[in-house]
Parts: sequence; C-alpha cells; structure tokens
Amino acid sequence: PSRVQHFGGCQAAKLRRRQGKTYSRKSPMKHLHSTLIAALVLTAPLLAADGEAAYKLRCAGCHQNAQPGGRIPPRAEIGALPPEAILRALSSGSMMVQGTSLSDEERRDVARFLTGKEFAPVAGVAMAGMCTQPAPKFAPKAGDWNGWSIDEGNSRYQPNPGLKAEDVGKLKLKWAFGFPNGSIAASQPTVVGGRLFVGSDSGDVYSLDAGSGCIYWSYNGGALVRNGVKIAQVNGKYVAFFGDARANEHAVDVETGKGLWKVKVEDHPIARLTGSPTFHDGKIYFGVSSFEEFTAALGDYKCCTFRGSVVALDAGTGRRVWKSNTVLDPPKEFKKNKSGDPIYGPAGAAVWNTPAVDAKRRMVYVATGDSYTDMDINTSDAILAFDLDTGSLKWVKQILAHDNYITGCPVAANCPAEEGPDLDFGSSVIIRNLPGGKQILVVAQKSGVVYGLDPDKRGEILWETRVGSGGVLGGVEFGHAADLTQVYAAVSDKFTKRGDTPQPGISALDLATGKKIWSTPAPKVTCAKPAGCLPAQSAAIAVMPGAVFSGAVNGHFRAYSTKDGAILWDFDTAVEFDTVNKVKAHGSSIDGAGPAIAHGMVYTNSGYGSLGGAPGNVLLAFSVDGK
Repeated sequence: PSRVQHFGGCQAAKLRRRQGKTYSRKSPMKHLHSTLIAALVLTAPLLAADGEAAYKLRCAGCHQNAQPGGRIPPRAEIGALPPEAILRALSSGSMMVQGTSLSDEERRDVARFLTGKEFAPVAGVAMAGMCTQPAPKFAPKAGDWNGWSIDEGNSRYQPNPGLKAEDVGKLKLKWAFGFPNGSIAASQPTVVGGRLFVGSDSGDVYSLDAGSGCIYWSYNGGALVRNGVKIAQVNGKYVAFFGDARANEHAVDVETGKGLWKVKVEDHPIARLTGSPTFHDGKIYFGVSSFEEFTAALGDYKCCTFRGSVVALDAGTGRRVWKSNTVLDPPKEFKKNKSGDPIYGPAGAAVWNTPAVDAKRRMVYVATGDSYTDMDINTSDAILAFDLDTGSLKWVKQILAHDNYITGCPVAANCPAEEGPDLDFGSSVIIRNLPGGKQILVVAQKSGVVYGLDPDKRGEILWETRVGSGGVLGGVEFGHAADLTQVYAAVSDKFTKRGDTPQPGISALDLATGKKIWSTPAPKVTCAKPAGCLPAQSAAIAVMPGAVFSGAVNGHFRAYSTKDGAILWDFDTAVEFDTVNKVKAHGSSIDGAGPAIAHGMVYTNSGYGSLGGAPGNVLLAFSVDGK
C-alpha cells in the first residue's frame, strides 16, 4: 500500500503543480482505492508524456539514431531492458550524469516510457536460494581464482584447474544463478575457499557456494559493481574488496557480508572504478576511470576535467597511502566549444583495467585510455610505471599519441579539432617470465595489436603483432591471457576502421618473440534474436593447460586448444535457464568480464549488455558431466 500511495501521491502532485495548485507530502491519503484508480487511469498519459519529454531532453540526442552494435545502444535496445535496469543506469550507472537533473520519479518515468512496463513489486519475503547449511570455515585453497587473475601479474592463467584438457569437451551445466530484480550480469567471478563472489549492475555483491550456487549472503554497495572481488587476509580476518560506479572502494567481511569500510576515492562526479583491485603487502591498488568521454557529447556539459589515477589504500582501514594522476597537469580553460562555452583540458587517460604489481622492481603498471581534448598528453594510450611504495611516476611508454576522442563526434558539442581513432587500452598489463629469467610486459590494444615490452628499459618495445583490424570497438577490448610460453588474444572488431575487414576470433602468439602460432576465426553467428548477434570476442579470456576459454557477444562460450586453436567445446548461453535461486534468467552477450577456472569447474557471466551487446542476468557454472 505504501508504494501505491507514493505512486498516486507523486503523480497527483505533478498534476496539481501543472494546475497551479500546491501539494503537501504530509496530506493524508484517506481513500486508497480512489488514489489507485486515479493514479492508474488519470495519470497514465502523464507518465508517458513526462518520460518521453525527459528522454528527448536528456537521452535522445545519443540514443535515438544510434546504430545497432555500437558503443551507444539505440532506442530499441534500451527499450528491451527491464525498467529497473534503466533506472539504475540513470541513478548510479553509466547514465548517471544525464539522470542527475531528474528526480527519482522522473527517472522512473523515463524507464516506463522506454520499456512500456511498470516496475516489479519489491518482494517482502526472504531471498530465495539461501544456503540451508552454515558455511564451512573460510580458508583459501590452492587452485582458487582470486579477483581478475590468480596472480599479481594479471596472467589469467590457471595452472591447477582441477580438470584436464581432454575433459573440457565433457563440460556440462551444473548450476545457474539468476541476478534478481532486473539486474544485469556485469562482474568478474571470484572463486576462493569454496565460495564464489560476484557483483551486478544493481550494486549487489553475492557470496555463493561455489559447488551449488546457493547464497550465503548479499551486500548492496549502492552502485554498479563491474570489477572482480579480491579476497585478502587483513589483521587475521578475510576481507572482500571491490569498487563501484560511484568511485567507492568497499571492504566487506567474507564470513558475514558485513561492510567494514567504504571510501570514496575520487570526487569527480562521473568517476568510476571498473578494473579489479590488486592486493599486495597490506595495500589495495586500483585504477580510476570515468564516463567523461561519453558525457562530453552533451551540449550543457562542462568538458573536460577528469584525470585518471592510480590509488593505493591501506587494506585494514581504507586510509589513502598515495594517489597519482595519469594526467600530470590540472585542467584549465583553453578554448570555446560550438556554443561558446569554455572547454577545459588536459583530461582523460582513464585506467579501465587492473594494476599489475611487480614486487621485484617495486613497481605497479597500468595501461591508460585516450585523451578527451586537443591538449595532447604523453600519458594517454600508454603504459605507466609507478613506484609501488610512494606512487611516484617512474616511466611512461606511450603507444599512440594524439588519440583525442569523445563519443558522438563530429556532431557532439565538445569535439577535438582532430578526432582520434579511440584505440586506447581496456586490457590489463600482464607480467610474465621468459626462459633464462628475463621478464616481459605484454599489453593488448583496441588497435588489434599485441605488444611485448621490456620492463628494464622503460617499456621499450620488444615485439608487436597484429591480431585484428582494430577500431572504436575493435581489437582486444577487455583482456588477454598468457601461460608459460604463449600469449592468447581474443579479438572484438565489432566496429573497425572504415574499409577494414573485421577479424573477430582468437590467436596464440609466442611469448618471447610475438610470432603468431595459430589463429582461429570466429564461427559464423547464429542467433535467435538480432540484438547482440555479433561474432565479436570482446570479453576477457582465461587459459589453463591445454585449453583457453573465450566468450562471444552472440552468447557462445567456447574452449580452444592451446596447441592449434581447434574448438574443443561450444555452449550457447543465449537461452533461458532454471536457476538455483528461482529467478527467471536468460543468457545473452558474453562481454566485459571473463571466465574463472577453479577446482574442476568453469564459471562465466552471460548478459553484459553494454557496448553493442544484449542484456542477460545469469551466472553459469560448468563441470565435467555436470557433476
């Protein structure tokens, strides 16, 4: 009843304001039935009108004429989302800036208008799928998958997977977990101590039993959690660390799900934490990114003031140890935009990925995004090395200069004079050992090129190999992987440079020389639904002895032979699933976060609906013969 009263009261208030009348929130709602009828019958046209007007004002400029499969979803694609997902995007997600000037009810109106649906009732019963037995005492085990990778060097290589390459073809679904309340799958699964930790776009982070998928606890951080949860022991207690889309870093008790601390690490209004945190010697390290290259397209947005950064926090208290910006100089006004408003710079060099910790050299490495303005910087599209203890910048290796880019150009309000190709780094730096003890940094770019760099010579390029055409949504998007001798890179190529042929698929390179060993093109797409029906393999990948796992935007999840690239196993996730928590769930695009391999099982999300994908809400767990 309270929701009905609120609904009717808010709409009645809007109607009275239009009629020049006043409304007090303290006024009693004596006739509930009459209020319900009035709300549903009289204000239905107002709902659509209000939502349509707000959409046209704040959203249509980008979405109305967007092309399917692009980084900005068209009107039809966002209309297929649940209204709850659109509300979260406007309140605490990727559209937060556009939603700032709207009230909560106006944001709901937009969601209703776009979807043609009402919000689902908020359940007042206990969450389904809770574990019926107490959790065993938490203890990490050999063969866990902790955070973005099992190691500080981001290899995404599982040497002790608990299954053999010859058994990969026997993988079958063991259980599925449905993200509730219209949530969308977004986070990298973490598997530690017999438990699985995963986040969603609702801000809910779950602790599940890794073997059965039942729920031990859930924690809501208030905003989208896209990164992987990192587990570490601090002061005798196991703690889960992760960041959110409001630039907050969280620390949660692993056993109970109780929040220990929450720290906002960046005050810029559209800063966010997308890469997973890395733990080393009592500190949490992570990069800070933003959506300014998207919001800069808005005519009334004051572009551009965001500076990427790397932050180190004390893991026990959340106290900042150091913070170092990737754009060295603060922004200042340097020209006017088309409307005569000031443009600021330099800006950009977001850190979308997970820092790699080099304990041997006392360094932490990150790869950066593009610049947002004409004020060129040498730290965009670059590899940066910071002192692990102090945060001082030790060296920079810029791979591509003058990549000055914002979305929507050349028609957007704040476009650079010469638009860059948007070939930044979304993937994390990998540290690996070569024969003889020498080490190498391996980085993969949206250009479709993989590089080997020398950490002892300030990132000097040792080799470079092209694996895809590259483009705005091309090349290597979210993450490559490396075992002891080879590097594996899956290629997106959703959009490529004009005239170039997309080359989605996966390749293996020699770790020492970069020589291409094999390359397997993506199989021809077959999709029941056109949304997200792309062969692009833009999600991060993971490797174990004999097999490398890669998901596709069309929902297929495959294992390839590390020897010759032959497809060992293929599972179509773009279907509906019965779930352990009784949530209606369906898979769709596999994008963003990659799979986790641990203790004889392989886990993946399906339904990352951003950047040309189609949304879904399921986490899948596979084992040999489903046992």
